[in-house]
Amino acid sequence: MRWFMELAYRGAAYHGWQVQPGAESVQGRIEQSLETLFREKIAVTGAGRTDAGVNAHSMVAHVDLPEAFDAASPSFLHSLNSLTGRDIAIYSMRRVRADAHARFDAVERSYRYFVTTRRNPFAGALAWQCKPSLDFDAMNEAAAMLVGNRDFTSFAKLHSDTKTNICDLRRAAWHRIDEHAWYFEIAADRFLRNMVRAVVGTLVEVGRHKISPEGVMDILSRKNRCAAGTSMPAEALFLWSVDYPEDIYL
Repeated sequence: MRWFMELAYRGAAYHGWQVQPGAESVQGRIEQSLETLFREKIAVTGAGRTDAGVNAHSMVAHVDLPEAFDAASPSFLHSLNSLTGRDIAIYSMRRVRADAHARFDAVERSYRYFVTTRRNPFAGALAWQCKPSLDFDAMNEAAAMLVGNRDFTSFAKLHSDTKTNICDLRRAAWHRIDEHAWYFEIAADRFLRNMVRAVVGTLVEVGRHKISPEGVMDILSRKNRCAAGTSMPAEALFLWSVDYPEDIYL
């Protein structure tokens, strides 16, 4: 039977989601934990790949488990969480159709990037510290211009294996949390490698008045990664949600 696993993780200790030789990954840790429980290799397929250091507030992955096994039981979740470690939390298991796919069936993904405008010893590990002088109004004006079905080559990691760099960007805006904290939320049908951190880096340049809000459209049109801003630090970025059509659930 196929199950969708909802989980969260802090990415600091991992070289991203995907299994890779000689490096600790979130996917690898979960697969090792399942192998310990079932005494056989079990593959886990995520909704996407997060880079080294990036966090997930809500990641979804699918996994095939033995027939009649109740993976939604509290005892199983407790056993699995006891093996994955403190940086990974499995929240729930939900049965889905046998052909449901965590990556290909996702209809929307969203990310949030957190910033703080004052020194904060508690939030510093999960937010980027910036100067209070950033112009968030200009950053929001620029972010709104990115929304649409567009070619995001200028914000993509070079030499990736994607067949197309076109993404349907549905939301992109900065939101104030309190007097000193903000987050940037961006949602699309898909994202390119390093895309969100490059978009945020470009918007920060707008906030510093080094790029005009209208300048982001020129950056898009160039289809050149060198035209966009720097890639922002990974620790402040969270995969926030992954959405699916309801008819895949049983």
